[in-house]
Amino acid sequence: MEFSLLSMISQASLVAKAVLALLLLMSVASWGLMIQKSFSLGAAERKAVQGMARFESAASLREAVQSLGADPTSPLYYIAHQGVQEFNHSKELGNSSEVVVDNVRRALRQGVASELARLQRSLSFLATTANTAPFIGLFGTVWGIMGSFHSIGMLKSASLATVAPGISEALVATAIGLAVAVPATIGFNIFMGKLSQIDTRLVNFASIFLNRVQRELNAHRPVQRTGATEL
Repeated sequence: MEFSLLSMISQASLVAKAVLALLLLMSVASWGLMIQKSFSLGAAERKAVQGMARFESAASLREAVQSLGADPTSPLYYIAHQGVQEFNHSKELGNSSEVVVDNVRRALRQGVASELARLQRSLSFLATTANTAPFIGLFGTVWGIMGSFHSIGMLKSASLATVAPGISEALVATAIGLAVAVPATIGFNIFMGKLSQIDTRLVNFASIFLNRVQRELNAHRPVQRTGATEL
């Protein structure tokens, strides 16, 4: 008898077919998510690199922030918005330079965390698929093997010809479960590595932004003429 995956699936029990349908849905969803994340994370990293280059080349903090406003979808835009908002708010309250810098630092840290959380959204589904798909397939296999042993009892025959078809059909569920889990695992690890790179870029941008703020404040700080220049 020729090996045919479709014929084995068609002859499987209702529970086994339900397991295979669930695995198919998980596979389609995970592949769709991986394609979407591949584009979104690639675009985020590219925009972060371009935004940092424009930000560093700007002559002043105002020009640097305005350069980011041209692309609101950049991950740097929200971080810069949080920093500018806190900078203006602290200045309006008349806080000292040290307090302003400290407040802006916290705002930038929160902005980086929020952006990473947004970029990381839905990746938990890949982790769930990678961890659960083999066990879902194993459940289908165990159920199929239980059916094979039930057939042995009904036919009162334990020959290989009697149990082999049922067991081979049951093992299909495990094979498909692994086929679903392996790409999801690889995709999850790749995206987590990409997120780590983006995290480094966002943290570096926050440091550059904070340095700009400190230079802006120092530029407007009165210089004391007591024999030493205030730093």
